[in-house]
This record gives sequence, C-alpha cells and structure tokens, in this order.
Amino acid sequence: MMNFKCIRCGACCCWPGDVRLKDDEIDRIAAWMGMDAGAFLEEYTRLTYDRSGLSLRDQEDGSCVFFRDGDPPSCFIQEVKPEQCQGFPLQWAHEGWEDDCGAAIEARNSKE
Repeated sequence: MMNFKCIRCGACCCWPGDVRLKDDEIDRIAAWMGMDAGAFLEEYTRLTYDRSGLSLRDQEDGSCVFFRDGDPPSCFIQEVKPEQCQGFPLQWAHEGWEDDCGAAIEARNSKE
C-alpha cells in the first residue's frame, strides 16, 4: 500500500458512510466556497450516523455532495478536501476497499 497512487476514479467518493469534518475544515471549506460557516453547515453537512459530529451530506445516489461524476470524475472541493479524504487509503481504509478502488484494481491487474 505504500506505493499507492490515486488515479482519481472517484470510487471512494461514492462509498456509504460519514465524511467527518473537523472544525478547522468547516471554516476552511466555507471560506474557499465564499460562504460563512453557518451557511455552509446548513447546506452541506449533516449529523454523523453515530451522532458524535458532523459529516458532509450525501447526494441522492449516496455519493459525497461534492463528488462530480464525469470523465474524469472530480471533487468540487479538491483543493480543500477534508483530512479523511486526503488520508485514504494510507491512513485509513475499510475492509474490501481494494475491490472497489480503481487504483488498487489497476495495480492488481498490472501484476497479473
């Protein structure tokens, strides 16, 4: 995993779950978007499933509110994305992530 190179396929942006936000991330993202923190919180966040913090909202299909499907897929807030997003998969990963992540699949296929 140390050689992991993200290909920005967007798969990790479409997995269910929380994208937990830290206070400084809320302020940084809101400022980058030209919004005050209160408006950002109202429009783009929700309570985490365990009710212990805030998460980015999901789109109707379950993907992150800032995920833009396309060719290539993209993150609207790439420049200021949360630490949780930046840390995948070297700082955290869920079981079975290698079967969904485009970079992991590409690396596996190149070895075969």
